[in-house]
Amino acid sequence: MFHLGMTLRRVAISFLAAMILGILIGLAMGIYDAVDKALDTFLVIGLNIPALVIIIICYIWFGLTEYAAIIAVTINKVPMVAISLREGARALDNKLFQVAQVYHLSKFDIMTKIVLPQLLPYIFGAVRNGLAIIWKIVLVVELLGCSNGVGFQIGGYFHFFDISGVLAYTFAFMLVVFAIEVLALRPIEKYLLRWRS
Repeated sequence: MFHLGMTLRRVAISFLAAMILGILIGLAMGIYDAVDKALDTFLVIGLNIPALVIIIICYIWFGLTEYAAIIAVTINKVPMVAISLREGARALDNKLFQVAQVYHLSKFDIMTKIVLPQLLPYIFGAVRNGLAIIWKIVLVVELLGCSNGVGFQIGGYFHFFDISGVLAYTFAFMLVVFAIEVLALRPIEKYLLRWRS
């Protein structure tokens, strides 16, 4: 349980950091053409650099530390979130903003009643995609440079050709991922997007 807890901790921190940064960058790129032009090349590069390369570079620069592990995972995920939110920002319905001006809606109302509902499908897409990828990257990070976590344990089992240990951790991991999807993501998504049905 300790190793699974350490992996979940890394996943949670990296996921939150990547979502916050990715959403901010994506929205800025979708709303402002100058930001889009300035960051588009970096986004393409970030999407195409292999995760393993970023992990190794972070470990070389920052050492075999917890910070390096979390930074590596976050950097790997930010471009994917940014692209999703950039497309969401570009798809915002301008007619709704004109209606908001006519009715003199406050900035808070515009954000919560016009912008956020339109962005939620893109955010949930980024969340699902993000979790699926972050799990995998965290395991590689732990395998290469951590002294605990599921990836570290699987590496140890691999060296001893212990398939039962590898499968046990894989099964535990699958249960956690499935529980998050069924018990958290689906109910939240259904509630927040109830207006669509």
